[in-house]
Amino acid sequence: MSSPHDGKNAMNLSTRTAVHTLLPALTASAALMTLGGPAQAAEMCGQYDRATVGAYTVQNNVWNPASGQQCVNPTGSGFELTKAEGRVPTDGAPKSYPSIYNGCHYTACSPGTELPARISSISGAPTSVSYGYTAGGVYNASYDIWLDPEPRTDGVSAVEIMIWTNKVGPIQPIGSNTGATVTIAGTTWQVWEGDNGRNRVISYVAPTAVADLRFDVKEFVNHANSRGFGDSSWYLTSVQAGFEPWEGGAGLKVNSFSSEVNTG
Repeated sequence: MSSPHDGKNAMNLSTRTAVHTLLPALTASAALMTLGGPAQAAEMCGQYDRATVGAYTVQNNVWNPASGQQCVNPTGSGFELTKAEGRVPTDGAPKSYPSIYNGCHYTACSPGTELPARISSISGAPTSVSYGYTAGGVYNASYDIWLDPEPRTDGVSAVEIMIWTNKVGPIQPIGSNTGATVTIAGTTWQVWEGDNGRNRVISYVAPTAVADLRFDVKEFVNHANSRGFGDSSWYLTSVQAGFEPWEGGAGLKVNSFSSEVNTG
């Protein structure tokens, strides 16, 4: 749901978030498909198409449709971006956020999710992702982790945590580089902070591409809390992994994704 981009253009930042995070839960053109047993959901090209993949939801999420058509093919535990037409300026909003998630996105909750859950009640939230990157295009690969003072299942959560595992091209997160770093899951991340006019954003940027990542969401949440981005009385509302393409993007893959939330 998030989309970092060049923090130098505040209007583009606000526009991007306003469009990206104010998507309706369902639209007349949106399709919700279910993956049952070994069958696979069909390729999705509708702007807000979603498919249930096991315990998670895959979404096409083309919130900036003027750039051209985008299609996503859900797989057993992830998805592939099969078509990604057009380009948008790199000093503004990306084209979309095709992604897979655990939790709730505009009232569309993944099946059996434990989210929203109060942060203080979460004993652990292990997650993993395996990305497949392409050499061309302009894009990032990123987790979107959302926090809110209320158990929100719709609308815009108050804090967005982004984990940039890769970036290709002249793009950067919302806000500015704080100069701080933190080491989590064997990687030392640059810490960026900003505000897009609707929610606060803290981003963790890997110095080089990370294709496979396994970590506990609470490690990033606790660090974000320590920097004033929410606190333990807030709620974790969703954990998402995907891509933000500015140019191209066909062939990008989430090979596999997992997310658990253990409470008590």
